[in-house]
Amino acid sequence: MRLPILALLSIVVAACSAAATTPQPSTAPTVSPSPSTGGFGAIEHATGPTDVVLRFEQGGGFVPPAFLATQAPIFTLYGDGTVLFRNPAQDPLPAIGSVVPDRPFRTARLTEDQIQGVLEDALGPGGLGAARTDYRNDQIADAPTAVFTVNAGGLSKRVSIYALGMEIQGGADAPARAAFQKLAERLQDFDQGGRFSTSEYAPERYRGVLMDGGPGAPGAKPWPWDSLKPADFAANPDPNAFQLPARVLTVADVETLGIDPYRGGFQGLTLVGPDGKTYLFSLRPLLPDESS
Repeated sequence: MRLPILALLSIVVAACSAAATTPQPSTAPTVSPSPSTGGFGAIEHATGPTDVVLRFEQGGGFVPPAFLATQAPIFTLYGDGTVLFRNPAQDPLPAIGSVVPDRPFRTARLTEDQIQGVLEDALGPGGLGAARTDYRNDQIADAPTAVFTVNAGGLSKRVSIYALGMEIQGGADAPARAAFQKLAERLQDFDQGGRFSTSEYAPERYRGVLMDGGPGAPGAKPWPWDSLKPADFAANPDPNAFQLPARVLTVADVETLGIDPYRGGFQGLTLVGPDGKTYLFSLRPLLPDESS
């Protein structure tokens, strides 16, 4: 029998890209296995460290550009068993002046049997196996869209659900939406609030986003880089790529800013450029499959 998704990390997991490893509990929590979702057998999937097998993200809606600049996938399972996740429902970190830091991602390494359990849950009870690619809700405006990406079991699709969790009772899509909502909750709280051992993800690269800040603001910091200019931050010419003025930054580039913590990214930093203009700067960690 398969363990349910919420019990997967009760087995010892090997952390990857770790900065500081949380000690493994001496006794694993007691869990009750549930019957296998069945019908899938061994679910084939790519096995590379940058191959996205399952991803959950949420974005869009009526939010400020700085918030969009730091949005990142909530949960990703890669082919080699690496998982990266962070729970947006957790309390935010304290602000550092005007800077609002995001929580860092947590990471762990799953065994193949654990990968199979996650995929069985997502394709079966989670509803992705039989899902359409698009679920709309014309009764709600300016809401975010939840997107699940699955590349496994012969499937390669993105399932977009507008206004997930804001459903009005009834409707033909109500059972599917309920399944997607439960799956989203399981994935974003993958370690059950820290019940299972994970490590903090230490990114090697970041996306720095620079926007016009208008008039000068109190607390603005001087431009920190000698080798970078505001013009080095540019929108990607690919219409499907991130469109705000951005640049890939190294850990050394980020540490020059003097903001800590920074591994989860942040928004709200005001910089005075070498041209005398004021800019708003946001930072977002890049995941293993992301190049910019």
